[in-house]
Amino acid sequence: MKVIYYNEGEDNAFWLAGLRAALPQAEFRLWLPGDEAPADYALVWDPPKNMLAGRKGLKAIVNLGAGVDKLLQMGDALPDVPILRLEDAGMAVQMAEYATYAVLRHFRRFDEYDRQAQRHEWQFLPSNNKRDFTVGIMGLGAIGKRIAQSLLHFGFPVRGWSRTRKAIQGVHCFAGTDGLEDFLQDVRALICVLPLTAETTSILNQKTFNKLAFGAYLINIARGKHLVEDDLLAALSSGRIAGATLDVFQEEPLPPGHPFWSDPRIAITPHMAGETFRDDTVRQVVEKLHALERGEAISGIVNRKNGY
Repeated sequence: MKVIYYNEGEDNAFWLAGLRAALPQAEFRLWLPGDEAPADYALVWDPPKNMLAGRKGLKAIVNLGAGVDKLLQMGDALPDVPILRLEDAGMAVQMAEYATYAVLRHFRRFDEYDRQAQRHEWQFLPSNNKRDFTVGIMGLGAIGKRIAQSLLHFGFPVRGWSRTRKAIQGVHCFAGTDGLEDFLQDVRALICVLPLTAETTSILNQKTFNKLAFGAYLINIARGKHLVEDDLLAALSSGRIAGATLDVFQEEPLPPGHPFWSDPRIAITPHMAGETFRDDTVRQVVEKLHALERGEAISGIVNRKNGY
């Protein structure tokens, strides 16, 4: 089994060592420009177009992450072979930690207490009522489901919205375009973990914000292109949105002069909500490669039309 590997921004020696140890019978090589030698599989994250365009002989492409939007941007240049994505390589629990922290920080008004402390103000703020603090989760895959379970543990009313209807115990689930407005109604904290597709691009916009409870809180840990940034700034200015925790942005790194940096109501992190752990990833990749070689049914196959 010959496998080519490209993982933008990672320690290639570290990752290749893990892959070779877990699957010693395979031949792994780091892809470099000009490499057109045969390969059975490609393991990639954000690969250059010329790595895959026109490549013959591949059996499958394994995307080393859950989001495949960058890969699918190659369109017809991608070989006509199955594309597999990681379903959870330690990311779900991390993103549940992140989202739960952001909700709790706003619900308990710690963000406001922090701003008071910077002004040396000692002032008690009335508590929010959890029964009236509905949290809405956009995206109910493995990550969204894990976030919902975490929030249910703390007693929040939780809603979920996805392209197709899901059933999660304790969660009021909505689906499709027809269900979006009812899902958004009176939500106090909105969490986005949607895949990025043509339908979900710019979904966090003025129209969406206007359907939330006045003074709602936004948490985006999906993709920067889900958010219309100017609409968020306008919603913050009007009070429609009280604040936001953002891990992803239209342009990354976020430019130093971007207005988000100077707004104290926006908490910014550098796309770190869910790190891909090597050992968990390697284990899942090896399982998928074994299943492919044996011709077994396999999960995580990307629907190119749906975009995930």
